[in-house]
Amino acid sequence: MAGKSWKTIVQEKQADRARLIEDVVGKAKAAEGEAPEGGVKNEDIVHATATEIVQNIQAGKPGWTAEKVVLAFAIRAAEAQEKINCLTEIMFAQALEEARALDAEFAQTKRIRGPLHGLPISLKDCYKVKGYDATIGFTQWVDKPSDVDAEIVNHIRAAGGIPFVKTNVPQTMLSFECSNPLWGRTLNPYSPNHTCGGSSGGEAALAACDGAALGFGSDIGGSLRIPPGFSGVYALKPSQNRVARSGTVGCVPGFEALIAANGPIARSVPDIELASRVLFGKSDALNETLPPVPYRDVTIPKKLKFGYYKTDQLIKVSPACQRAVQETVDALREQGHECVEFVIPNNLEAARVFVALTSADGYKTLTSHIGPDPRDRTLFLVTLGSKIPSFIRSLACWAARTFKGDYSWAALFSNSHPRTVSEFWAETKAKNEYIKFFHENVWGKHDFDGIICPVNALPTVPHGGSALLSPLAFATSLYNVVDHPVGIVPVTRVDKTKDAISEEWNDPATGGPKGSPIIHATMYEGPKAAYDPVAMDGIPVGVQVVGKPWEDEKVVEMMKVVDGALGKRGFGPGAWAEKS
Repeated sequence: MAGKSWKTIVQEKQADRARLIEDVVGKAKAAEGEAPEGGVKNEDIVHATATEIVQNIQAGKPGWTAEKVVLAFAIRAAEAQEKINCLTEIMFAQALEEARALDAEFAQTKRIRGPLHGLPISLKDCYKVKGYDATIGFTQWVDKPSDVDAEIVNHIRAAGGIPFVKTNVPQTMLSFECSNPLWGRTLNPYSPNHTCGGSSGGEAALAACDGAALGFGSDIGGSLRIPPGFSGVYALKPSQNRVARSGTVGCVPGFEALIAANGPIARSVPDIELASRVLFGKSDALNETLPPVPYRDVTIPKKLKFGYYKTDQLIKVSPACQRAVQETVDALREQGHECVEFVIPNNLEAARVFVALTSADGYKTLTSHIGPDPRDRTLFLVTLGSKIPSFIRSLACWAARTFKGDYSWAALFSNSHPRTVSEFWAETKAKNEYIKFFHENVWGKHDFDGIICPVNALPTVPHGGSALLSPLAFATSLYNVVDHPVGIVPVTRVDKTKDAISEEWNDPATGGPKGSPIIHATMYEGPKAAYDPVAMDGIPVGVQVVGKPWEDEKVVEMMKVVDGALGKRGFGPGAWAEKS
């Protein structure tokens, strides 16, 4: 791409995407007038769970072939792309070839290749797929196709899965929105004015639109959890080193003070379990060595003890997100489970450590890949502290403390700066000390089976809103710092009447502490407040289901309990078609 402007690269790359979609989907739509094979319509296929699709193919039901399934999801993915702009690399043609080969194999053997047989799988853009770019939104990385498949891609194919599309991410992947100069902005499936979340935003948005049977993202601060929470689907952030990571590109290779976890995004809990059974503990000894711990069947108590919190001391959680936790707790109590409210101990320290570790080189490596591209506005606050001179940073923190009484904001902003090696080691030690402190004061003190808590303080934010609200991600990054497995379960939708700001919510005794005054003002005060339940009406709201380290399988079982207790509530396959 030497000599080309970034704008030219964008135009050419997006035109290539459009052509690859049209080559397959355009021809397929032209033939839509023909009678559906076996009487099975595309809608029947995309409104089935991944588990159901494999069962139907295995049973040999008329019309249920890998080729038919891939084509149906390709058409739906193209429709989603047109509405919300969620796709990056298009692999439809290759996927159809792989599907035909699977069908021929099944016709001969009458056996499926594996648990993912025939499933069209979407992948966050950071996963390498041989022959395709992994740009993660940087124009400088265009036309550099991967020469190998990511380890997770090998395992997917070995199980019969078919990678068929890659999905959008935010610039640098250090944002909980989903926009970059190369691919543009991905919209929330339920509101064009709000974000779908990030950094696995394209994945969750596509899943919400029934655009993939199953998908995979990654998470170092909430990237596998915030987007499903904003888009109304399910996800699992496993413990570190349960799922292979080799062949996944990132902006800061070698940074392992916090280790990213790869995991599934799906439209049902059984599909989360399906994906986890395929991937846990599997690695290629030549590339990566994971602990040899495959998925383990566990039995959980009939009566579980859940801890829960609806807000925290750092950032006050909105009425909609507090209601999601309360409705979950009420449903669990009706099923006979014990739910105990508690306060997260010193979550400001977990947030401080996260900032200190991630900003250790002043975000120099992270932002070095931007090159000629315009910098996305969502990176403003998260990188500001490390860019300005120390005396200005100190002055800003003094002003926050003196005029706003905001000691939390000052503590976080003052810690965003480059560090020496010895200072970095000190912060790594601080992280380890907080992990011990958390275990003693949560699991040791209360003996919970799991924790129910908000995914984020807000159901979503308007586009660009995270420029000043990046601290909202501390609701999820807490569980990266302590390395806990976490599931996401959709609970409800924003209701403009129920979720209006009330006197009860404003009262610290009933609605919780105000938290950071500066962040609170941006979220809730003035005509441009980020939280607007009228504008957000109908947007999904989920909860985090948290377990102890290495109890990933128990988290999946607890997700089943939560999902079952909440009952039918308009999520899962077909939800987007019904609401849109």
